Amino acid sequence: MIINILITVAAIIGMEVFAILFHKYWMHGKRGWKWHESHHVPTQGKFETNDLYGVAFSFIAAGLFIAGSLWSPVLWYIALGFTIYGVLYGIVHDGLVHQRWPFHYTPSKKLLWGYPHRLVLAHRMHHHVTTREGAVSFGFLWAEKPEALKAELKGEKV
Repeated sequence: MIINILITVAAIIGMEVFAILFHKYWMHGKRGWKWHESHHVPTQGKFETNDLYGVAFSFIAAGLFIAGSLWSPVLWYIALGFTIYGVLYGIVHDGLVHQRWPFHYTPSKKLLWGYPHRLVLAHRMHHHVTTREGAVSFGFLWAEKPEALKAELKGEKV
């Protein structure tokens, strides 16, 4: 049981590391920007082309659940970690940061040592740039200190 929990937690952490790199180098790259640009410009309706990334990753998780059920429980727990990450992404990024839920809530600086507020600030700074180049803070659950991100946006040495 402890091993399964560790595998799941490692998959969650691994997904954030992967997401940071994928977001920076693919989504803000030439090929990935075609979908991701919709996330950096105003869009009409509840969905944007960028949401296709979540759909694609859900197929990978589903495939891992199937493979894990058939061949290896390790794959099943990796899929569980991916899925938990997806739920956290939905709550934190789509909900808290982008307010894509039916109510508006801005976290205070006191809640959980101010980390949710820091996430919102960091992602707002990420969206300060509406082009592929020059963005900062590529994490979805991890956010650097806002002071360092402000300096980076201004082109100062951090």
